Amino acid sequence: MDNYERRIKELYPDLKIDQIEWNEIGQNNDVIIVNNSLVFRFPKYIEGIYKLEKETKILDQIKGNVSLSIPRPQYRAFEPYEVGKVFTGYPFIQGSPLWSQTMKEIKNEEHIQVLSSQLVAFLSELHSQPVASLDIKKQTAKDIRQSVVELYNDFQEKLFPYMKEISKSEVSHNFEGFLSRDELFDFDTVLIHGDFGASNILWDPTTNRISGVIDFGEAEIGDPAYDFAGLLASYGQPFVERCLSLCPEGEKVLDRITFYKSTFALQEALHGWKNSDVEAFENGIRDYR
Repeated sequence: MDNYERRIKELYPDLKIDQIEWNEIGQNNDVIIVNNSLVFRFPKYIEGIYKLEKETKILDQIKGNVSLSIPRPQYRAFEPYEVGKVFTGYPFIQGSPLWSQTMKEIKNEEHIQVLSSQLVAFLSELHSQPVASLDIKKQTAKDIRQSVVELYNDFQEKLFPYMKEISKSEVSHNFEGFLSRDELFDFDTVLIHGDFGASNILWDPTTNRISGVIDFGEAEIGDPAYDFAGLLASYGQPFVERCLSLCPEGEKVLDRITFYKSTFALQEALHGWKNSDVEAFENGIRDYR
């Protein structure tokens, strides 16, 4: 905390810091709140620095083009390109994460419909952003298929040694079945959030409305179904089917959504394996041992 505070003051000496506190420990970033009004994020890994730099470029380009509040970095440091030195800071977005349990406790049908409509509208806006001007890697559906192949190879090489035989068999059957269906890769790639789950969706319990979306560190040109997979993992299939009913031809993407969701736990384990993050590894691999 002290090191982070010194780093902020080094670059922004006119910013008076009266209060500073931990918000939460994220997977890629340490997050602190300054003066109850500013959010600062410091990447924990070199990979996190790359993601924060990419995220900042994307946020700069899409601001004003989406209906929900998103981070607007006003403070930023990318030199030197070192863990503990790189950060961004933006005004705090009011709201609390719309956790899975919170969603389960909402019984008012109208409130649920409003939340689903807001989320679908946001994704529609995000997925409609022109990608030609975005300074990030462009991917086609063919590239997405190759990334699934590479993910499967990573699971086999790095995670299978820790998994029981029946789990390895189920994962292999899941990947090989998905990859064998050429019709599933007939889609246009778009700008996606990439981590569109409960922890990054903020809501206001007094109005029962979504108040903002945060953490675009996984944003990329990808399959729009991936964002709906985040909703599936957080809120379950009935809610996602409600969302898809608001999308043209929404039912056509459910198989892709279901597949992506099935990989999330092992992706967390893989992240832990690659970054020596024992907690992430154990959380992801637990049900496969």
